[in-house]
Amino acid sequence: MINALKLILSFDKELYFVVYTSLFVAFFSTILSSIIGVPLAYFVDLSKFKFKKIIISFLNSLVALPTVVVGLFVYSFLSRKGVFGFAGVLFTPIAIIIGQTILGIPIITSIIISGFSKIDSRLYETLTTLGANKFQLFVGILRETKTIIISAILSGFGRIIGEVGVSMMLGGNIRLYTRTLTTAIALETSKGEFSLALSMGIILLTLALIINFLAYLFIKKEDLWKR
Repeated sequence: MINALKLILSFDKELYFVVYTSLFVAFFSTILSSIIGVPLAYFVDLSKFKFKKIIISFLNSLVALPTVVVGLFVYSFLSRKGVFGFAGVLFTPIAIIIGQTILGIPIITSIIISGFSKIDSRLYETLTTLGANKFQLFVGILRETKTIIISAILSGFGRIIGEVGVSMMLGGNIRLYTRTLTTAIALETSKGEFSLALSMGIILLTLALIINFLAYLFIKKEDLWKR
């Protein structure tokens, strides 16, 4: 434990490059997941098509999708013999971001749909009566449910930054390039470098606690504002 703390405080270049890579790919994966997931949740919630419940159940089931399955699926498309093999992005941070985005979309979408279901139906009627078009209705709903949306995005980020299957399969765990906290922890543990693995584990746990604390502060601030 002491050696792990010494490594953290020494500001080792390789250690903190791994932290940077993890935050970089997780941040952009979460942004892309949110850009797709938030409008998708809104569309599914407001739509009245025949198979709506089936689609919602399908999205909920994708939340538990194994990361290695996502990694295998994306790998088959990005490999040299795959459809997008010409892009040459396999074993790069871009490949990790693609895989993690796919992983994050159903998580963010499902949580937001669940939150939308608790909205008073009169909100839709009121906004429509006031002459709101589809875009204004979308913005109005987002404002009323921003706490739910922020919580969903943070949940997606927590899931993304802590996954290992996608990062390992699509990034290749390349030193000073695609190595993330989770893949580095797995590697260093297998090598018997427990102090280094533990230092990375402490950093990962600290990041998770910070994210949860920020989410708690945001939700508490919203609750106080509404009183």
